[in-house]
Amino acid sequence: MSAYIALERRFKRIADLGGAAAVLHWDQAAMMPKGGNAARGEQLAALGGVMHEILTAEATAELMEAARAEPLDVWQASNLKLIEERYTRATALPQDLVEAKARATNHCEMAWRQARADDDYASLRPHLEEVLRLTREAATLQGEKLGLDPYAALLDQFQPGVDEAAIDALFEPLQDQLPALIEARIATQPAPERPGGPFPKAQQKALATNLMARLGFDFDHGRLDESTHPFCGGTPSDIRITTRYEEHETVSALMGVLHETGHALYEAGLPEPWRGQPVGKSHGMAIHESQSLIIEMQACRSPAFLRYLSGRLGETFGQQRAFEPENLVALYTHVEKGLIRVDADELTYPLHIVLRYRLEKALLAGDLDLRDLPGAWRDGMRELLGITPETDREGCMQDIHWPVGAFGYFPNYTLGGLLAAQLFQAAERQLPALLAEIEKGRFAPLRQWLRANVHEKASSVPMQTLIEEATGSRLDTAAFLAHARGRYGTA
Repeated sequence: MSAYIALERRFKRIADLGGAAAVLHWDQAAMMPKGGNAARGEQLAALGGVMHEILTAEATAELMEAARAEPLDVWQASNLKLIEERYTRATALPQDLVEAKARATNHCEMAWRQARADDDYASLRPHLEEVLRLTREAATLQGEKLGLDPYAALLDQFQPGVDEAAIDALFEPLQDQLPALIEARIATQPAPERPGGPFPKAQQKALATNLMARLGFDFDHGRLDESTHPFCGGTPSDIRITTRYEEHETVSALMGVLHETGHALYEAGLPEPWRGQPVGKSHGMAIHESQSLIIEMQACRSPAFLRYLSGRLGETFGQQRAFEPENLVALYTHVEKGLIRVDADELTYPLHIVLRYRLEKALLAGDLDLRDLPGAWRDGMRELLGITPETDREGCMQDIHWPVGAFGYFPNYTLGGLLAAQLFQAAERQLPALLAEIEKGRFAPLRQWLRANVHEKASSVPMQTLIEEATGSRLDTAAFLAHARGRYGTA
């Protein structure tokens, strides 16, 4: 057996263990009783430790060295490069740090769930301090190995090919131009009529699963459940989506499901021969987020799709004036300066991300103490959106990301939004009947275009190469700002 093939088998084993951990995470969020948390933390830490041991073993280094001398095709060469990068990052961390971080984030996540419910930041802070300490330590060690500063090492972990300079260059025009667009839209937008409930959960789920199937979700390889924080997890052949329902309204849960289905379609569309290998994984979180946002924001909030959705809502919940297409357009493109990121509209959402980007950089650098985080959050919201949260539940405790150690993750949401607009613009150029098909509830043309231009390429090429091949240009803000002006009547 060649060294390269042995290396592939080694990484397939790591991927299988990671898949088991992913399903355990899903169970923890959707099904597990609270009393199982301590044991689940130990299970996840043990899996993380075994994966780290396999990855950093001397045998891995020996196989990499031998594989470099073997003839490899383009995908194999790319896979070997990514394996080497993962090895470099992993060997920067001692085993006890890997397991300590896994335990700390697990404990902090469960503490966050209770603290958020109780609006008790003081009870969360000690857990968050430990996660931040371990994250800073790991980022420093990995940065030294990769030749990056600690925050840059975290950014690279979630989206290879992105650094602070690139983010700053993209965020600056958004900070400059979005406030005026927001004010103009708020001043002129029609007032939508809110649909009248109740909307039973069973009916909401039935509609959601019907739309998921139309998008191309395969229920033989996935399922839909409930959790506090909606997410898409599992593995490409066993995809777990969660959402949360409110019986007094159906707007947020429905779009949340469509958003997560975009993530799921990406995972399902990854090249099957390369599953279990680094080259066959999704490219990074900015690319991943672009796949959820091209479905939710670009396609499913378009007037074309909302004309289709109008009929489905009436069939499910009974006809009412609020389900008329014109009202749905007003409802799903309503702009409001709100406190909660996951409920934010397209125009205000990037400013929520700018705030988190600023704060997490300051936290990692030690320029902001966690004791002062609630106040810094309030100040930032006042500056960027002109509103101030009255509670920490609506402020610095609203997101799960920092409690689970995902510092460096937030910028990818807005990078994904920019890329979604750029990809949809390119798809429309190449598929002139795209919106006409979406109006009929037909998503096969868009799904097939995404599969060919994004999904099937997985991590085989650098981020900017993937974007340029799909859209004809590097990632920028032009398509998103043009989309914003067109959709929100501010052209």
